[in-house]
Amino acid sequence: MATLLLRLLFLLGWPAMLLMARAAADASFPVNVWPKPTSMSWAEPHAAVPVSPSLRIFAPSGNPYLASAAERYAKLLLTERYRPVVRPAVNVTAGGALARLTLAVSDLAAPLQHGVDESYTLEVHPTGGAATLTAATAWGAMRGLETFSQLAWRAGGGGRGGGMLLVAAGVRVEDMPLYPHRGLMLDTGRTYFPVADILRTIDTMAANKMNVFHWHITDSQSFPIELPSEPQLAEKGAYGEDMRYTVKDVKHIVEFAMSRGVRVVPEIDSPGHTASWAGAYPEAVSCAGKFWLPGGDWNDRLAAEPGTGQLNPLSPKTYEVITNVVNDLTTLFPDGFYHAGADEITPGCWHADPTIQADVDSGATLSGLLERYVSAVHPLVVSRNRTAVYWEDVLLDAAVNVSAAAIPPATTILQTWNNGPNNTKLIVQAGYRAIVSSASFYYLDCGHGDFLGNDSTYDDPNSDFDTKGGSWCGPYKTWQRVYDYDIAYGLTAEEARLVIGGEVAMWTEQVDATVLDGRVWPRASAMAEALWSGNRDAAGRKRYAEATDRLTDWRNRMVGRGVRAEPIQPLWCRTRPGMCNAVQ
Repeated sequence: MATLLLRLLFLLGWPAMLLMARAAADASFPVNVWPKPTSMSWAEPHAAVPVSPSLRIFAPSGNPYLASAAERYAKLLLTERYRPVVRPAVNVTAGGALARLTLAVSDLAAPLQHGVDESYTLEVHPTGGAATLTAATAWGAMRGLETFSQLAWRAGGGGRGGGMLLVAAGVRVEDMPLYPHRGLMLDTGRTYFPVADILRTIDTMAANKMNVFHWHITDSQSFPIELPSEPQLAEKGAYGEDMRYTVKDVKHIVEFAMSRGVRVVPEIDSPGHTASWAGAYPEAVSCAGKFWLPGGDWNDRLAAEPGTGQLNPLSPKTYEVITNVVNDLTTLFPDGFYHAGADEITPGCWHADPTIQADVDSGATLSGLLERYVSAVHPLVVSRNRTAVYWEDVLLDAAVNVSAAAIPPATTILQTWNNGPNNTKLIVQAGYRAIVSSASFYYLDCGHGDFLGNDSTYDDPNSDFDTKGGSWCGPYKTWQRVYDYDIAYGLTAEEARLVIGGEVAMWTEQVDATVLDGRVWPRASAMAEALWSGNRDAAGRKRYAEATDRLTDWRNRMVGRGVRAEPIQPLWCRTRPGMCNAVQ
């Protein structure tokens, strides 16, 4: 309810109550929190107190995830390494060391699900000693624990872990998210990521108050998850025996995420992007193993990129296998959302299948074939008590799409990735809830050229001059481009209510574990703040200029926590506020 109230205030044009909250949040502090809270005050003159080495966080009994979070944050705080580049101008109050943080939660049993209340209030006593954190749910309490951890820093000498550990005193934070869905999509179908890298990513998401890990598990390139009912898919479709996610791995990832208030939404993309299924079930996959771009003509392509294969909607085996897949996935993953994919159906692939072409010659259409498939899978997903999520193509693709009757808005969410705000508007105008992942703003893989080999384009030294540099979605999306985007741009207040949030997307044609952190962070942090408390100040102005130094500080803190986030400016800029701006 608190989240809904904030969104309604936001959508109704920045009225007085929201402006008051924003004004409190807009104040500049010696130490800041990312994402910026909805409302934060720090009594003047700004003061800090030492943190007692025996600090304890007291959580109410009854929720094991909150109990583990309290223990984890107590350890995190006591081992804090962060030293601000610019020394905070605060008065240190001696003799009042903070030794106790007490949590109070109204509803410990509230499940982690879409729309759960994540609001909290945090107070640190002006003279130290104690702090209190109140929240409606355990998940809101976890957000408050993260805020509390970011109010601490190291001062004085003694090396990285030495010196005095301080925490801001006289602070009050009242906070809640603007959007209930704040996610990151990671593609493990093109590149396998060890479990440890996935866990680190989820942990960093929680630190940024992001709450949805959209796991794009499989794609044409590989099928890396072991499913009890369909073991052949991973045996024949994974890159190798050591590049599979076992049932034990999945349970560990889901539980790890739960303990951080992060939902795991699984995606098994189909009927497109399924070349990796062909090893196990060649009779169910059309055009598998063929060269993706015969004759070099895009109009004759068999896939959007190398790796050809789409499930054949005419094959009985297709429905046998997808039924087992959906049943297994909805057993392994408890979340209420199931992402069914359905993007980039390539007409050439189905036309290359003799059985499908014969059906088309008899009067069938490719859209009809897709609708046949979706009309079988969608009720299956819903029968498992899930909301089905699809990429926008299933409805908006110009060549192959389904009717709205096949995907009722009541049980369907569409994720948009093309044409920026235009497609978002088309989706909500059709009555669907929308997740925004517009490639022009939220695709983190863009701007690194293309991965195709044997490309004669580069024979011409001017071929990619003043272009996207070989990247279909170039240029590179800077943190400011991510931060500045309004996902409800151009929508009426009524339409905007159907936008449940957004996700940055990390497609992995050119990404593996060695570069993952730097590609994702801190650009994903930029979206995290925009969707948590907005990207505007109390006057309605974009606040990216003010956010720059805060994001640098947050990036430095993340690095201290073991995340290899890339820098956004030279260190020189942080020590000379305003000198690196484009406009003085």
